[in-house]
Amino acid sequence: MNQRLAWAITGSGHYLRESLAILQTLKDVDVFLSKAAAEIIQQYGFQEQLINTGHRVYQDKTASSVPVELFYHGKYHTLVIAPATSNTIAKMAYGFSDSLVTNLYAQAGKTRVPSIVFACDTAPELESEAPREHMVKVYPRGIDLDNVSKLKTFEETTVVANMHDLTQAIQARLKTLT
Repeated sequence: MNQRLAWAITGSGHYLRESLAILQTLKDVDVFLSKAAAEIIQQYGFQEQLINTGHRVYQDKTASSVPVELFYHGKYHTLVIAPATSNTIAKMAYGFSDSLVTNLYAQAGKTRVPSIVFACDTAPELESEAPREHMVKVYPRGIDLDNVSKLKTFEETTVVANMHDLTQAIQARLKTLT
């Protein structure tokens, strides 16, 4: 069976443009959008960039997150979550699986599929793109940084803090599959 990469996007504009650019370089990917991601992609004007990736796109439209069953059938070799909001990181760090993205992460873990997570809040001070290509300073809370640290301890989970590390982690994972 030809396994694919699962890529989940949450509701953050932080490096969303760059995440979509990485997606355009990859083959055999299914993209999963949280409800907030669908809104943010529209708000930032990135719908065309997402469509241009040529990948299948699933949206969070069911209460039971039906697409997660694809993990049970061995359809995916890796889950990437990029970008991942502090809300998503907190839920994953404490075992919540109440949305499409957190359910994907839980099922990836339960089926021993490695996950690569680009966490938005990884430093006490960051610059982030707001809608209409304008940069803003953000100051993650201590609890946000603590949740990222907690998630780093999870088995089969690689947490990255920047686009270079995200690209490197994806390429390293793909290399292990060939």
